[in-house]
Amino acid sequence: MAQISSIADEKTSTPLSSSKSITLRIARFNPEHDDSSKFMEFTVPYEKWTTVLEAILEVKKHFDHSVAVRYSCRQATCGSCGMIINGKPRLACFTKIVELNSNVVTVEPMNNFPIIRDLAVKFERLFDTHHKIKPYLIRDDTELESDAKEFLQSPQELEQYIQFANCIKCGLCNSACPTMATDSSFVGPQALAQAYRYVADSRDKGKDSRLKIIDDSHGIWRCHFAGSCSQVCPKGVDPAMGIQLLRGYLLGFRG
Repeated sequence: MAQISSIADEKTSTPLSSSKSITLRIARFNPEHDDSSKFMEFTVPYEKWTTVLEAILEVKKHFDHSVAVRYSCRQATCGSCGMIINGKPRLACFTKIVELNSNVVTVEPMNNFPIIRDLAVKFERLFDTHHKIKPYLIRDDTELESDAKEFLQSPQELEQYIQFANCIKCGLCNSACPTMATDSSFVGPQALAQAYRYVADSRDKGKDSRLKIIDDSHGIWRCHFAGSCSQVCPKGVDPAMGIQLLRGYLLGFRG
């Protein structure tokens, strides 16, 4: 990718007063006008608490308003600000500059997602595959029809799936997955992990229908078990383990 000269020497007021600074390299690409990506470089001051997202917003405020980035909650809950930071899929709002131990921070759009512009990507494929596995409780009855009014669970039953319920749909696991890059029909680790979340839920009765959906050449059997998905999840979800446990159901090792 080509670099263009820095414009960080422009005199401008900034709320950050730190004497420390990093070179922030931002990938710029507009598919409607550009043939390839390029990097723009900016010198950005930072404090020990400054996140990568804050550095990007500093650039938007003082250097280039046109930088496209998606963000919302700023507290690693909404999953909006996923991107490649120094070669690894991360949440920009959850990644502090000091944690990177580098004077140069390079931010790029997530892999395996179509680019809208710069750092913002399209999530249609992720949402479609998530919806495909029926991400809701399936039952023949309801609380309204039951005398108990509640579907109670023991702590042990909750433990079977609770970590998988922490998924925030940030897309980092799909971005890290090598199979997502080679198979455009692969359902992906995010959807497979969520399939396990409901299959393992004692309140759910839709196990057989979900297993039929993922028992496909582009489904669970397409996973090569690289484990990259689990390494990048910001919420501690382990999609690789969920996929292996799902295979246990399909192979008859689990009931």
